[in-house]
Amino acid sequence: MADIVRGYRPGAIGRIAEMHGRYYAREWGFPPSFEALVARELADFVDGYDEARDGLWLFDAQRVLGSIALVGPRGDEPARLRWFVVDDETRGSGAGARLMQAAMDFVRAARYRRVYLTTFEGLHAARRLYERHGFTLTGESPDDHWGATVTEQRFDWHA
Repeated sequence: MADIVRGYRPGAIGRIAEMHGRYYAREWGFPPSFEALVARELADFVDGYDEARDGLWLFDAQRVLGSIALVGPRGDEPARLRWFVVDDETRGSGAGARLMQAAMDFVRAARYRRVYLTTFEGLHAARRLYERHGFTLTGESPDDHWGATVTEQRFDWHA
């Protein structure tokens, strides 16, 4: 089985944006602007990446078959999990669980007290994984900033 590696590898921004773009266009009807948003926000994250505060984990560094990132706390904002995605052919292999575990191991080692993530209703496998790691649903509201109207959900974790 492929390894999980921490830190940026060349091509990762494009590959992570591509995985998001393909999946969410096919399954949820998201427009191309969603993939562009992922690429822009991920590029900004990589530009400001601080190894001590932030984390980026890739499943299979050579081909980038999955990813998860942790944006460390900024001011009063708690840490945030982002860009959690697994390639279509890798989904169901346990790669997502391994990525989530790597991120949460870092959260605990860094002694972060709070972490949140945003997602939307209907991503049942991901929700089960979040809840298994101690995240609880703390809010829901209709939202269209991803290019399609969905019920956005916020999940929070507290140490």
